This record gives sequence, C-alpha cells and structure tokens, in this order.
Amino acid sequence: MRINFRLLATYIALLLIVACAKDDIRKSAPGTAGKPDTIVVNPPVTPTEPGAVPGDNGHLLLGNPTDAKSDLVLLENYLMDQQYFMEAYSKNDGIPVWVSWHLQAEDCPGTIDRSNDFRSDINLPKGWYQVLASSYAGSVTGFDRGHNCPSGDRTATKPANSATFLMTNMIPQAASLNQIPWANMEDFIRQTVKNGNEAFIVMGSYGKGGRGDKQTAFVETLDDGRITVPKQVWKVVVIIPKGTNDLARVDANATVIAVDMPNDNTLYTGSGKTTAWKDYVCTVETLEAKAKAAGVPLDLFKKLPESVRTQLKKKLYK
Repeated sequence: MRINFRLLATYIALLLIVACAKDDIRKSAPGTAGKPDTIVVNPPVTPTEPGAVPGDNGHLLLGNPTDAKSDLVLLENYLMDQQYFMEAYSKNDGIPVWVSWHLQAEDCPGTIDRSNDFRSDINLPKGWYQVLASSYAGSVTGFDRGHNCPSGDRTATKPANSATFLMTNMIPQAASLNQIPWANMEDFIRQTVKNGNEAFIVMGSYGKGGRGDKQTAFVETLDDGRITVPKQVWKVVVIIPKGTNDLARVDANATVIAVDMPNDNTLYTGSGKTTAWKDYVCTVETLEAKAKAAGVPLDLFKKLPESVRTQLKKKLYK
C-alpha cells in the first residue's frame, strides 16, 4: 500500500491545531448572558501598552486580602471572579467580605448609562441562597443596595456596567452614607485617575448591626436572617501615576487612602456631610486590627515587599 505522506502530514497538522485550541476554550465568563454550558474561545491575553507585563492592572495585583479561594469548604471566604472585579463572598452573611478592582480612566469614560439591572448571581455555588434584587430595596428596609465596585467605575461597556449590579456586589448600606459621603469619595477617586493616575481599590465591610433611614435602632439582619447588615464599611485605595509594570512601581511614595465608616444613617444627614468620608480616614494598620477583632482576617498588600507594605500600612491620608 502506498502512503500519501503529504496527506498524512496535513492530517497530523490539523490534529495539532485542534489540540491547541482546546486550551483556549473556557466556560462563559461569570455574569454573561450565555447559557450555562456555552463555551467561548478566548484569544491569548497580551499586554496592550509598551512595557506592560503580565498581571498589570490585575484586580488582585497587590494581593488577596483574606486568601480567599474558590473552594466550597470556604463558606465565609469564597473567591469569585466577576471579570470586572474580584471578590470574597460569605454564604452565611449573604454579602461580600471584600471586592477588589483596578481603576483607570479607560474604565470610567461615562459613555455607558447606568444599567440598574439589579439581579441575583446565578454563578453562586449550587444550593447557596441567591439574594434577590428585592431582598432589601431601600423603600422597604431603609438600606440602599450599596455597590462595592461602583457602577460609575465601569462605564466603558454595557457588560462591565451590568456586572456591578449583581447582588453579590451589594451590601445593605445606610442610605445617607451611600448617597452622600461614599458617593463623593467614589467621584474623587474617579477624578484622580482621570488626572493621569491609576488606582487599586478594595472595599469591604465587617461587624453586624447598621441603621437605615427607616430605623431608630440598629438592625443586624434582613430577609429573614439571610443577609447581614454590616456595622462598618471600609475602603482602601492605592494610587500611582498611570504606567506599566505596576507592581514594581508601587513603593513607599504611593498615595494610600483608607476609610472605615459606621453604617449608620444618622451620621451623614444634614448639611456639610458631602465630604464626611475625610472624617473617617485611618491607617490600613488600624483598619486591619479592627477587622480582625470582628472576625475578618484582613491582610492587605501581600504581594508587595515587606518594607513597602509596612510603610504603606502606616500612612494616614491628609
């Protein structure tokens, strides 16, 4: 029998192409509208700026604050990749422990309208309670569905903005806190990155017991005990000039803003509260100690050299 070596070589080449393509086939990204079994072929991710290195602009570039993992054993520290941000989620509390994201001017051009499509997160593990869009609407409970990663930080594309309305990105937040000083701080950070900077941001909460605009007493849970109302809401921001090779550029000169604010509606009403977040500025060191005392083992900046970490954690923004 004569063997057509040209046809044989072509056949082998096709097999190699198919085998390599399998490496790029993944499940649809969390939060996409595709069916659960839809597959997408993702092209290799390459840096888009001269001098960029893999990992630049990563949502967890500076570290995983609680060593969260996508392990069902970790009910209170379950890592979720939401594509436009990363988070550690608590099954028992029904809220995130923290949400982490990178922000640059390209993320928040304001070209996309606010989607307002609050919805359950169907990508939670099977059997976990999915918080509903109506589980704590402000008109009923006195608490806003407070974004961790803000809608305003993701206005470049519709999918990016829509992802911020997953209920796994929300906490029951006192209305006046959410709408006045917290919103002002978010605006301040966006304006800062539009002025030639980029930011690595983590927001989270801890403790139990907040007060909304319909309560005179503190409330610990909502939705028949399935959603914890946090006592404190915090945010940490590291700001550096826009550029590449980010991890190597974060040094002791980086700007650090940390705030730790009570989730109490009565503290932020009345005039002069727009910039009240500045009254709650603290060091990361102090924030970590308070969070750990409340049962959240917070440890930020773990990817940075020890000397840089220590200095940044002691910085007090002024």
